[in-house]
Amino acid sequence: MAASQREQTLSLLAAANNHGDLAVKLSSLKQARDVLLSADLSVLAVELFPYLVELQSSHEPLVRKTLVEIIEEISLKTMEYSPVLMQVLLTLLRDEDSVVARQSIVAGMHIFCKVLDELALQFHRHGLVDRWLEEIWSWMIKFKDVVVQIALEARSIGPRLLAIKFLETCVLLFMPDNDSRGHMTEAVGRNAQVFNVKWLAGGHPVLDPVALQSEANRYFLILLDLLSLSSSLPGSITISVINRVKVKSKTKTDKIFGAYEDECT
Repeated sequence: MAASQREQTLSLLAAANNHGDLAVKLSSLKQARDVLLSADLSVLAVELFPYLVELQSSHEPLVRKTLVEIIEEISLKTMEYSPVLMQVLLTLLRDEDSVVARQSIVAGMHIFCKVLDELALQFHRHGLVDRWLEEIWSWMIKFKDVVVQIALEARSIGPRLLAIKFLETCVLLFMPDNDSRGHMTEAVGRNAQVFNVKWLAGGHPVLDPVALQSEANRYFLILLDLLSLSSSLPGSITISVINRVKVKSKTKTDKIFGAYEDECT
């Protein structure tokens, strides 16, 4: 069974990479996705994923966008086999095509939230964190750093709007006094867990709640800085920042974000 799936996937990925017709490329890639998601990746991932990775160099933006979607699906379903795919996600964050870059931010955000959940729950249930999960988190830290830079740069508006949304997501996730569940379920899936930094109160070998809260404060200040520069920013960026910096004081030091409208979709 694994051998037939291997040959089928190799044939489909070759067509996705080499065929001259875009429709055939996309159809082949989606068929390869279906085979991979139904296969035993513990047997096939090491051999097949390098061929999947090659598609990041496709000249067709729709192929690269579909590749990002497949990386997200594989990562959310069988996360332990996806570290080799994370470099592709980081590379396509800087894609020259705005649609591909936007899809990369969206996919990375979903994976980021899933990895946070898994880090907290795995340690809570088993008292340890698997090495593959630590490796994916190291990629997520790189993803986070790149997206923050995108939020600060004068580049395509679509990716920048989504990067600003990611900053707010981090604040909602990392601040202990935020009721993030109501705001985050749409972003990460209604049936998904929503990470809460309070889960780390007993200690964690990878996640430092103090460091995460410090990051949340830094991202909040970045949003405020963007707001102070609103006169020099495109109108849609200004509106996005204003929607995200709805600050409500609970005490002299506790501030939370309000709800936002998702104008990025």
